[in-house]
Amino acid sequence: MENFSFCNPVRVEFGKDKEKNIGKYMSEFEAKKALIIYGSNRIKNSGLFDVVISSLKENGIEFTVCGGVKSNPVLSKVKEGIEIAKKYGADSILAVGGGSVLDSAKAISVGACYDGDVWDFFLGKKPVKALKIFDIITLAATGSEMNSGAVITNEDTLQKYSCISPVMFPKVSVINPELQKSVSREYLVYSASDVIAHSIEAYFTAKNRPNLINLQVEANIKTIMRTTEILLDKPDDYNARAEFAWAATMALNGLTHLGLGGYSFPNHMIEHAMSAVSDCPHGAGLSVIMPAWMMWYRDNNIEQFKRFAYEIFGLNEAKDGILALKKWFEKIGTPTKLSELKIEGEILDEVKNVAINSTKKYGVTEFYSKKVIDEIFELAK
Repeated sequence: MENFSFCNPVRVEFGKDKEKNIGKYMSEFEAKKALIIYGSNRIKNSGLFDVVISSLKENGIEFTVCGGVKSNPVLSKVKEGIEIAKKYGADSILAVGGGSVLDSAKAISVGACYDGDVWDFFLGKKPVKALKIFDIITLAATGSEMNSGAVITNEDTLQKYSCISPVMFPKVSVINPELQKSVSREYLVYSASDVIAHSIEAYFTAKNRPNLINLQVEANIKTIMRTTEILLDKPDDYNARAEFAWAATMALNGLTHLGLGGYSFPNHMIEHAMSAVSDCPHGAGLSVIMPAWMMWYRDNNIEQFKRFAYEIFGLNEAKDGILALKKWFEKIGTPTKLSELKIEGEILDEVKNVAINSTKKYGVTEFYSKKVIDEIFELAK
């Protein structure tokens, strides 16, 4: 194993009815004035919003709101939230929604403590201060509830970049699997794809992979596949929903990356270009690009791909494991071809250009040339 430092300060409150205590949890961190961030009216229609504001009022926490965060969250909404937070004098941010809402909340939290352009932090400047962050997760996918990262799209430049800083760890994350029952069938399978992508990036690209970490990643992937199939048939299955939710959190909370050396996130780099340009759902873009990238990359780490094939699907050949994953994506109903996302012609050309320009941000310019990007996208057709 490589040397590592590990600290994850996020307090997770997991289980039924935990959202009813959000005001209590926030008051324990002396939150007084909160900005509530949310996406669609789903949280209002379900009654969750009323539960949240009731809990805040019971604990003497004042609040204002900013709704309308979209999937593939954008910089303009972040800036709107920053303006509201500053004007209101918020000392905390409460995200109620999925990863897009929480990522927006994290960006708002650092932007509200900064006099410059919050995009500076996505271009490399490190934030050193943030408002307190809390969340109630209603969609299991990104793992943002237990990490210090956020991904935002700059609509003007078509850059979909991440920002990572210890100040962006949530104080408390509430994960009640029952709140995720209303997630659509489409977004369930897109979420499964996203979690698998989080699991395989370092699994395939790291130069040093302790066997313990391999086993943890494989368990995570198998859990996602098993519970997805259960939930497609029985959306109200609490235990399956709970395992899915925790696997999503575990995939990107740092534990499955300990002791690894020299890994990268090429699938996310490429997909971020796809969703920045076309606004396709992130998980749907990943289910298209993953099998294509795996087919292109497999000879760089053939033994690990053979291991994946055997451990996940009981197959012996690397190529067969990749095809089996693609077939599983097709089985659950998430896209596997660019044409299904309508990424073709001029749109595809623009996606390629954005992907190539992103290689510097990801530190992989030498490996992912224009020729390589072209080859990967050709395999995704």
